[in-house]
Amino acid sequence: MTASSSAYTPPPSGSSELKGVRILLVEDSWHVGNAIKRLLRALGADVAGPAAAIADAERLIAECKPDVAIVDIHLRDGEQANPLLDRLQEERIPVIVITGFTTAPIKPGAVEAVLQKPVSVERFLAVLGPIIARLPNR
Repeated sequence: MTASSSAYTPPPSGSSELKGVRILLVEDSWHVGNAIKRLLRALGADVAGPAAAIADAERLIAECKPDVAIVDIHLRDGEQANPLLDRLQEERIPVIVITGFTTAPIKPGAVEAVLQKPVSVERFLAVLGPIIARLPNR
């Protein structure tokens, strides 16, 4: 996650842009996961994760079903997130994949968007915004 050198201004502390939105974050890179989590929380989201493996993500889903999931396709120890993407699709949970690879082995229609790292904050929020707007009770 990078802020472009243009006009990105961090949200004010306590921003409510994503207030009440439950987001599952699945990312094996601590630095990337922590940056995304800080951004989402600053916008008011409730963030579960980052989870570095499918088993961790499954545990978080069981604790509280997310409204949206942000998933890295390549996880800890070479694990691929495809089985998790299938589960999230079955439960009708919108998914944004963020990956460092130029191509990702994802079934057509399985995710809302695929963003390549590093992704700017502006691009990330431009993709996330319409997904959030479609959620019930928004």
